[in-house]
Amino acid sequence: MVDLKILSFGAGAIGTYVGGSLALAGAELVFLEQPSALEEIRKRGLRLDLTRDGRRETREVEILHPSSLVAVTSIPEALGHGPFDAALFALKSYDTAAALEAMRPFAQELPPIVCLSNGVENEPAIANVLGSDRVVPATVTSAIGRRGPGDISLERLRGVGIFSGHPLSGRLIAAANSALLNARPFANAAAMKWSKLLTNLMANPTSAILDMTPAEVFADIRLYRLEVGMLRECLAVMRAQSIPVVDLPGTPVRALAAAVHMPFSLSKPILSRAAGAGRGQKMPSFYIDLHSGRGQSEVDYLHGAVVRAGIQFGVPTPINQMLTETLMALTRGETSPSEFAHQPEKLLRRMA
Repeated sequence: MVDLKILSFGAGAIGTYVGGSLALAGAELVFLEQPSALEEIRKRGLRLDLTRDGRRETREVEILHPSSLVAVTSIPEALGHGPFDAALFALKSYDTAAALEAMRPFAQELPPIVCLSNGVENEPAIANVLGSDRVVPATVTSAIGRRGPGDISLERLRGVGIFSGHPLSGRLIAAANSALLNARPFANAAAMKWSKLLTNLMANPTSAILDMTPAEVFADIRLYRLEVGMLRECLAVMRAQSIPVVDLPGTPVRALAAAVHMPFSLSKPILSRAAGAGRGQKMPSFYIDLHSGRGQSEVDYLHGAVVRAGIQFGVPTPINQMLTETLMALTRGETSPSEFAHQPEKLLRRMA
């Protein structure tokens, strides 16, 4: 039985999966969401399709009824339901800055933030507002599909990584395992987050830019070379910072990193499987962002982070920079989606 009171910033795929799983295990949960999503959650609660996890007693979709959880639209309203033991932060990285500005006036009242967001720059940003002792780096490697606000499906069970060096870490890891989230402790937070970043990079911008599936991208040997070069840049940036590659729950990242330096004939099957398996049945996230109509992309917070670290540590990252700039131009509407759709040659010429 999980004895925690948790505030979840958002009811996206990861927030619903982790927060909902903890609630099913007994945690008290409060969701902070946008009004449009909140209406749906208040009306029908949370719907978690966890049937792919054979360890669970029920083979039915789990429903958390509205009466069993609290959903609010503002931090002051949320704090009225506190105090909280921890908060889950699993927003898109392009929403981090706005969320932190909203948090700033309440910094002393908020609990430690468990940061599940992708990327390597969210934790420093949170620490800058709340203090370094108020952030717990974490990551989710399980593949989660989102059907709507508070409505998710577990597509592939892997696990959760949680930094082990925070005073709250032991309770969080125990709670996550009680909730069948397959939690593992990691003493090196940077290694955990950068290793997850490495897995997020594969076939993500190329799929979005070219309107091609990861399988189609990896089937083209020219694009495959581009992917390998992009991953090698990230690994070089990690080496420059003395950040090791580590295996994540259910994800052999070290084998992936080793494959990047193998002959193409040997590495291609390994990386192709990794690129497809990591996302379940979904197209890559950058593709979804590009076609969402929001005009925002996480590419600047993933590949762009590699570029910024490369500049800081003197490592060239031309492929990551080109992919970031190209996808951001598409996202901002400066380039038409048809400019590169199914035309690898045009993208490859940008590296000539």
